[in-house]
Amino acid sequence: MSNKLTKIISPEVEAQSYSARESWRVFGIMSEFVEATERLASIRPAVSIFGSARTPADHPYYALTEQTARLLSDSGFSVISGGGPGIMEAANKGAYFGKSPSIGLNIQLPHEQHTNPYQDISQTFRHFFARKVMFVRFATAYVVMPGGFGTLDELMEALTLVQTGKSRKIPIILVHEPFWNGLIQWFRESLVKEGMICADDLDLVQVINEPKDVVAAIFKYYETRGFEPSAHEKEIQLSL
Repeated sequence: MSNKLTKIISPEVEAQSYSARESWRVFGIMSEFVEATERLASIRPAVSIFGSARTPADHPYYALTEQTARLLSDSGFSVISGGGPGIMEAANKGAYFGKSPSIGLNIQLPHEQHTNPYQDISQTFRHFFARKVMFVRFATAYVVMPGGFGTLDELMEALTLVQTGKSRKIPIILVHEPFWNGLIQWFRESLVKEGMICADDLDLVQVINEPKDVVAAIFKYYETRGFEPSAHEKEIQLSL
């Protein structure tokens, strides 16, 4: 017979412990928002670039992303990526060797994510939603490279926020037409046809192939106004 005593915790004590941990978690979330906001406040104008963490450095998508980010950086845009490997690394690398800051919004994950070395500003998050708010809050445009579920998640969230007016309207650019054609066709033939979205909602997104055309499209969008959000748009951002 074992001499060890088994510690028995009552359901009431366990519930109280969980409640206390949940309360402290709220403070942790608040601290992530405060720290990230303070660190990123001066980076505008900025472009958020999304894409696959699994793209190797010798893949054409990596080179396409790096070139796009470099052109954006040299044109005066800070570049924000997820801070990890693959296309995120390519985005940070292109910006890092350009004229404007390279920002990585890193996330703690059990696998796939590790911090790439091409970051002038590196901010790490525990919570996906806090990180996603920062991608939206500081972006002048979204540039979406080929990617998987995470990339699609960021794309759909951006489209939803702009469509519903919870975020200001900014360019949402999908890069590399052959990759995105099927999705756009499905939008048109299923979502629009069945009334799930309006035909005008397709205008929220554009598909571009060349890095120089990505930069040109962003400048064209803002040619009649400045990059700084208006007072009304700032109020919208507070409701993210």
